[in-house]
Order: sequence, then structure tokens, then C-alpha cells
Amino acid sequence: MKQGMALEVMLSGESVLLTGPAGAGKTFVLNQFIRMVKSEGKHVSVTATTGLAATHLGGTTIHSWSGIGVSDQLYSGFVDNIAKGRREIIEKTDVLIIDEISMLHDYRLDMVDEVCRAVRGKDEPFGGIQLIMSGDFFQLPPINRGDSRAGGFVVNSNVWQELDPAICYLEEQHRQDDEELLDILNALRAGELRRNHAEKLLARVDVVPSGDEPLTELHTVNIDVDHLNNERLETLEGDEIFYTQTTTGSKNYVESLQRSVLAPATLRLKKNAFVMAVKNSMDRKYANGSLGVVIDFEPGTEYPVVEFKSGKVVTMSPDTWELRDGDKKRASITQIPLRLAWAITVHKSQGMTLDSARIDLRKAFVEGMGYVALSRVKNLHSLYLSGINQMALRVSEDAQIIDINLRDKAARDLKRFAHLDGNIEKRKTELLKKPVKKASGWADKIAKMRESYPNAYKPWDAQQDAALKEKFQNGVPVKELSQLLGRHEGSVVMRLQKHFGEDIVI
Repeated sequence: MKQGMALEVMLSGESVLLTGPAGAGKTFVLNQFIRMVKSEGKHVSVTATTGLAATHLGGTTIHSWSGIGVSDQLYSGFVDNIAKGRREIIEKTDVLIIDEISMLHDYRLDMVDEVCRAVRGKDEPFGGIQLIMSGDFFQLPPINRGDSRAGGFVVNSNVWQELDPAICYLEEQHRQDDEELLDILNALRAGELRRNHAEKLLARVDVVPSGDEPLTELHTVNIDVDHLNNERLETLEGDEIFYTQTTTGSKNYVESLQRSVLAPATLRLKKNAFVMAVKNSMDRKYANGSLGVVIDFEPGTEYPVVEFKSGKVVTMSPDTWELRDGDKKRASITQIPLRLAWAITVHKSQGMTLDSARIDLRKAFVEGMGYVALSRVKNLHSLYLSGINQMALRVSEDAQIIDINLRDKAARDLKRFAHLDGNIEKRKTELLKKPVKKASGWADKIAKMRESYPNAYKPWDAQQDAALKEKFQNGVPVKELSQLLGRHEGSVVMRLQKHFGEDIVI
């Protein structure tokens, strides 16, 4: 099915599973749908099974939205004790989106259904809410831990059978431009990996890229990623520049959002640092996963100037991530949308397109991990392997059976909705004619911030630095230093750590 047709089926009010291989454009279609359905005045609740996936769409986790948290079952009286705010959000939701549906257990989808029916007082799937699920069952599966209830994919849930969602199976490829790599990925999905496929992958082991351009490495565990990024940054000459995030919202919501934002709370950069954009640029100058090098720092603001591999040179100003719960904004984080790019985990690379990458799959520990990693790059010649184990070449047998059934139903649904084909361009034209509410820009936000902190995001001069060190050594507390210097407390703390070391007691 093409993207336009999938959009039409979703806009018709049908509950849908939007699926297809990595790079088929599922997130792109979801974002278009969210924008269009909101323009029609509907209340959309955007969720995902992981916080990381939720931030890509500006939402929250389905566990948080429904109130089920990490519970394995609903306890007696659960619905009666749902907070008023949570109840109101569920009651007024017209459309519920769940992204990365492959990672949600079947019994938890049933729990969400039970909550929605009870809160909305309607004995029909999800209390009458239109459900849009998105994901690829060949990617990361639901994790069963020894101390919790075991479960399988959501297609095995009770509510799936009753809901009978339309299947929008996207077939077009918008990432890979190489038939050899596509052949390997398709063989992985079908469980038909042959000797010639394995040989092509093994031929990429220990291949050294030409030139001296830095390369992102994908690793399966966090400790390897952190070690490599810190080690590479330390080898660069020059001073480190620190950027400290600013936040809004209560502590628990901010902490939840922080776990999902790829930009670090404190971003450390130097000139010549290898970096990755971790958000899509509104003006399309860079995308989530775009790679580049810090070539300078802007005078006055000290914002990093990055030359991306595309050739574009961009001054990276702060951007904002939000944790939304239905229509309510619970928290926000504002930070430069960059991270060090010498290494990243396979899990955090989901949704990204990388120009090239060195991938270490020697420690792959779950089915689908190799498929996720290998599908991040555009072609075989931009893939460099450090090694690969047997687990990396496995996908779930259950996912293969599910895929056959989904393809069969998708073909039937395509015929059922054939009358909708071709309407999407008319819808888009009508949408473009509607006036768009201008969003508050960074200049407005920084002006607001400077009402409380006059020197926020201004470079430190020698006089301020001297005053900071002198007063701190004389016992002036951080809160008072913040007021005296007109800077956020977090900025003061980071500056003190720069002068006196990170182990300083504050």
C-alpha cells in the first residue's frame, strides 16, 4: 500500500495497524495523520511503547497514558481510583496512537482496552476510540523477564480479534537505495538468509573506509557507547563548551522525558567533535540522525556551528522536546539538538537513517537486533562490520507467521478501500489553505527566560568568571550566585565544574 492510501484509510475513521519494513515511512505517515486529524478538531492522544519512540512524535508512553504503568494486571477497584485528570484525557480522546506496537505485550493491550471501556462507559473496543497502531513485528519484540508475566505480540490479544483493525502495509522503500542490502534485509525478514547473503555481510567485516571522515559506531550495550564517545572527545584539543538543558514541569515528568531525549542533559563539545542531530529541523536543514562536525562556535551565543555531511553549515540553536498527555503538556526540555556521534546503541538508533556506520553485533542478545542495526544504513557499501554473531541473524519465527497473515489481510483491505484512492491530494490542498497558528520561537523563549535570568545563554566574560570563582571560594551558595550573576543555577553549577572539576561538592 502507498502512503497516500494509508493516510486515507486512517482519515476515514478506521482503526488501523500501520506496518511495513524499516525505512517504509511509518513515522512520516503518522506525523502527517496527526497534523491532519488535529486540523479537523479531533482530540488525539499520541503514545508509544517506549519513551524514546514517544519523543519522536511528541507524546507519552501508552503505560502512562492509560494509567497501567508497569502492572501486569488490573487490580480490583483500579478504574475507580484513576485520577480525575487521567479520566478526563481518556474520556475526550477521539484518536489513540500507539507507536512501536511490536514491543507491547498482548495482555497489556487488553488492559488498555479494559481501562478505556470502563472509563468511557462503552462496551466496544477501546470504548469507541479510533486506534492507530504502528510498528514492525520484525524489529524489537516484547521483553519477557523472569519476575513478570509472560506475553506475546499484540495480535494474540483478545481485543485484537474483536477490533479487527484494517492493515495498511507500506511497501515502498524510502531508505535503502541498494538492491544487495535490500535483498539481505528481505531475506532476514523471511527467514531465508542464504550462504551468499552471509558472505556479503562477512565481506564487510574489518573493511576500513577510505578517507579520514569519522564514522558512527552502533553497539548493543550502553557501556561501550559511553566509553568510546568520552575517549574520542578527550583526544581533541581545545576547551570544552558546556550546554545545560532547561526544563519545565514537575520533577517526575521531567525525569520521564529525560530518559527518552537523545540530547544529553549536559552536552559537552569541542571544535572538531563528531556529532549527530537528534531532532528533525523544521526548515529541513538536518534530520534526526544527520551527521556532522563542529567547525566553530558562534560569537556572542557560543552555539555550535556544524558542517553536516550534506554540505550544509548550520548554527545549532536550542530546540524543545515536550511530554504531552492528550492535549496537556506535562514537561519540556530545551537543549541543543545534538549528541556525540562516535557511538550510539542499536536501540537508540531506531527510526534513524545513517549515511554510514560501523556496526558491532558480536554482543547481539535479542531477535531482531541485527535487523534493526543493518537497516539503519542506505546501502551495503556504507556498512562496516566489526563482527556479528548468530543471534544478530535471527528474527522471530512468530513475526514471520504474523507477517504472512498481515500481508494477506492487507491485500483484502486494499481492495475494500479502493474507493478512497486519490483523495489525499485534495485533503492536503484544503489543509494548506487553513491559517496556521505561529509557534513561539526560540527568540521568544530566550526573552522570557531573561526576564528571570538576564544573562541566560550569554557567553561568560573574564569579569564574571573572576567574580564567580571569588564568591564561591568565599562560601556564597549557588542560589545566591545565580541571582548575582543573572544566570540559571544549572549554568552556574556547570561553570563551577569547569573551573574546579566535576567532583566539586556544591
